[in-house]
Formats: sequence, C-alpha cells, structure tokens
Amino acid sequence: MDDVLVLKKKHPCGSSEWKVTRVGVDIGIKCLGCGRFVMIPRRKLERKIREVVRRGIRLKPHQIAVEI
Repeated sequence: MDDVLVLKKKHPCGSSEWKVTRVGVDIGIKCLGCGRFVMIPRRKLERKIREVVRRGIRLKPHQIAVEI
C-alpha cells in the first residue's frame, strides 16, 4: 500500500509511475501523471512491474520479499 510502481509501458499521459491505493485480488493503482484510477488483476500487474519505489528506495521486483 502507498508504494509507487514503475511499469514497463507508459500511460497515454506520458507517466509510467503509479501509486498503489488498494490491495486485494485486484490491485487499485492511480496514475501519478493524470490521476486516473485503474483496477488490475494482481497476476497481470506483477508481470508489468519494472521497479517499486518504497520509502524513497528503488527496488527491482525480485528484490521484494513481501507481496505488493
């Protein structure tokens, strides 16, 4: 929760950073460029992550021991 995800593809607004706002079977993410909110299945999102920014530290997906 409240982590920032950097995804492989950019959003049409030009931003590739998303803030996690809801966690469950589906993950709620909010674009930091335009503010659009999207719900996406956890498995689909996990494949699209390039980096996770947690408390100012950039981590690669394989470095995260705890679930998103």
